[in-house]
Amino acid sequence: MTRHLILGMGVAGIAAAESIRATESGAEIVLVGDDPFGYYSRPGLAYYLTGEMVEKQLFPFTTADFQRLNVRYVKGRTTKIFREEHQIEVDGKNRVSYDRLLIAVGAQAVRLTIPGTDLEGVVKLDHMADARHIQQLARRTRRAVVVGGGITALELVEGLVAQRVKVTYLLRGDRYWNNVLDEHESRIVEKRLEEEGVELIHHAELTEVLGKRGRVDSIRLLDGRTIKCNLLAYAIGIQPRVELAKDAGLAVDKGILVDEHLQTNDPDVFAAGDVAQAYDPLTGRSIIDSLWGPAREQGRVAGLNMAGRKTAYLKSPPFNVTRLAGLTTTIIGAVGRGGRDDDLVGIARGDSETFRSLPDAISAQSGFDVNHLRLLVGEKTLLGALVMGDQTLSIPLQKMIAGKADISPIREKLMAHDVKIADVVVEFWKEWSRNFVVT
Repeated sequence: MTRHLILGMGVAGIAAAESIRATESGAEIVLVGDDPFGYYSRPGLAYYLTGEMVEKQLFPFTTADFQRLNVRYVKGRTTKIFREEHQIEVDGKNRVSYDRLLIAVGAQAVRLTIPGTDLEGVVKLDHMADARHIQQLARRTRRAVVVGGGITALELVEGLVAQRVKVTYLLRGDRYWNNVLDEHESRIVEKRLEEEGVELIHHAELTEVLGKRGRVDSIRLLDGRTIKCNLLAYAIGIQPRVELAKDAGLAVDKGILVDEHLQTNDPDVFAAGDVAQAYDPLTGRSIIDSLWGPAREQGRVAGLNMAGRKTAYLKSPPFNVTRLAGLTTTIIGAVGRGGRDDDLVGIARGDSETFRSLPDAISAQSGFDVNHLRLLVGEKTLLGALVMGDQTLSIPLQKMIAGKADISPIREKLMAHDVKIADVVVEFWKEWSRNFVVT
């Protein structure tokens, strides 16, 4: 009987287990993980902080679901991989053997490296335990400072505001998330935050956390200013957990390098999810995607390949639905500007490296306040879109971008001054969807 060993209890690991079980009913599947909460929705933590979800809603699997999956769970931290022996070491002592191994251990929050980060009240949002801790601290917190430039930092701001904490939000640049949003979009988000009572400080460089009796009391900025607070929350990026793979001699760049079958340079070892740098045969690039959807799909494909069903992972254009200052926002394909936001170290949670490679394209935009549409228009296709507020066009745009719809007939209209581009897209979609199979 083949033993499939999966390291990690996130969405990639669970998707792989489901895929293996559907393909090999008699195979042995062993899950190894050290998160005391097991499998839960990481994206849901933001809604847990705001009180929109109760804790039990974060757990998509019941005990019966795990029983049907027929997996064995080993609780512990994998400390070493012995490739020649086809074994792993758990908690530095116990060994577990494997025939096929999947590394799906995800990524971890980049840590602050300034004086004072060991004080009580310095928090991040990485796991369920972090979310619980933040909720507990918020009950006795009057003022908080949040630092970071991407989605997770904004989730921390919104979570604390929902718990009636006065929040100061530090941004190192001149506006929010400026490597993905344009200036108009950034200002929409910032205005909504200010309406919620959030104080925004731009060009702010955090240098030190100051404490009293072991707890956060204030923070100091590079310009010498101090800001009183009882809590400092940060989200400055994430880093794939590649240490195990490096120590085992697997090929590693930013993440664990895998081919289109999610296979590493060891034919019996696979990787999926936030830790994997997957080769995309359509573009010829290896990319890390720290999004829930791609992690699930990579896990599914890895599981099929582990079970002997040769299947290529074909990366779809990024499709990320998030919420910015209470405003539903969908990001599709290539959106943003080139370069890297200094607020974001490594890969920002909910971001994609694809967003950082701005093609030679024209940005067409229209809209106001909470109903805003921006398109990246290539020579013959739409390369990306950002939809704020009304989400009617999100799925059609995703289908058109993924299907490389030829927009030549409407390109001039899209570029025309004062045109309602949403109306143009709707009319084109009606015609295009009649003639093409949309899946």
